[in-house]
Amino acid sequence: MIDLCKGTLACLVLGVLVAACGASSKRSGDQDGEGGKGSSSTSSSGTGAQGGLALSSSSGEGGGGILKTEPPCEGDHTNLDDDKDGFTGGQGDCNDCTKQMNPGALDYAGNNIDEDCNGAPDDTPTNCDGALAVESQDPMDGARAMGLCKQAGGTGWGVVSAKYSKADGSPGQDPLGNGILSGFGPMVHPQEGAKVFAVSSGAARQPTDPNYQDPGGYDKGYVSGCPAGYPKEFPGCPGVVTGEPHDSHALTLKIRTPTNAKSLRFAFDFYTWEFPVYICSMFNDYFVAMLSPKLANLPDGNISFDKQGNTISVNAGFLEVCAPQQAGGKNFPCELGPAALGGTGFEEHAATGWLETSAPVDSPGSEIELMFAAWDSGDGILDSTVVIDDFRFEVEETPTGTVHIPDPK
Repeated sequence: MIDLCKGTLACLVLGVLVAACGASSKRSGDQDGEGGKGSSSTSSSGTGAQGGLALSSSSGEGGGGILKTEPPCEGDHTNLDDDKDGFTGGQGDCNDCTKQMNPGALDYAGNNIDEDCNGAPDDTPTNCDGALAVESQDPMDGARAMGLCKQAGGTGWGVVSAKYSKADGSPGQDPLGNGILSGFGPMVHPQEGAKVFAVSSGAARQPTDPNYQDPGGYDKGYVSGCPAGYPKEFPGCPGVVTGEPHDSHALTLKIRTPTNAKSLRFAFDFYTWEFPVYICSMFNDYFVAMLSPKLANLPDGNISFDKQGNTISVNAGFLEVCAPQQAGGKNFPCELGPAALGGTGFEEHAATGWLETSAPVDSPGSEIELMFAAWDSGDGILDSTVVIDDFRFEVEETPTGTVHIPDPK
């Protein structure tokens, strides 16, 4: 097979705390093939996150769990770093007896403790997306729409930089490929704040938004490379070779992680027009969340995948928002039903419903990059759109995985 995705994308990213034929567009040589669907309807209620902050029931004094009380710390620590968190008292560490308090820490809400040592407890900025415009081309607004309100400054954590690009990191992407939306249709609501971030191989818009384009026929007309290690062929579709990437779009975030963060989470919902006709065909659409540095136990940087380790795509598991049917020789029980497709432009097609990806932070206090990218394969019509929200960090380590979560309303 020819490798269509050489030319690894530049920076990957992260935020803190982290298409079937229509009348207007047809393909020749329709392929039915065999559909591949790893079913997974596992649900999770999360950990009670508030505006990018994940609250835990654990207590601790320098280990895991959010501080419930500040540990006592006596003596002069001006020139000491007794807790080995990288900060002395003279460098702004206001409690040198716990690693969870220093200028690089995340100040968790609700415990009345000043973890980041700035003199004000519980002051991490939240709910910063209410006034953002749908068509904003400031990539920092994309981070804000996800719930990442804090920019890095001095020794503090936060978003260092953000950029839009194609999936291989190159410029020249269509500006309609990103959007800041109030939700997605009348039944899908933000997981936090007032807005969600959307990335699309078509137009990242709801039918009620300005410059909406029909996902069944909007072709941006360009090709690109794709992230390192892609495309990946789906094992449930033997003999099928994925087409070259078309109309890709990506947001890459560079983030300095909190010194007290052990893991990250974010929510997303993947919609595709390719279901049901193009299951197991060359026209596979992808969504990836590429984390750098790559986690040691994963084959590549992507941290969002189904239970079988397959990338989120037309062929992988989690397509549960749809009408029950047979497609591509496979049975789709569509346990969440089709109602949430109403008012999205993806009626009669499919979505995953809200999912949540979690992953460990290997080196708290260091910088990471996360790229959120979507693209069409084989051609540029029959699009896929992903809405992303509620990035946050947690003090307790979690394994890498993706599960269903409920809509918040």
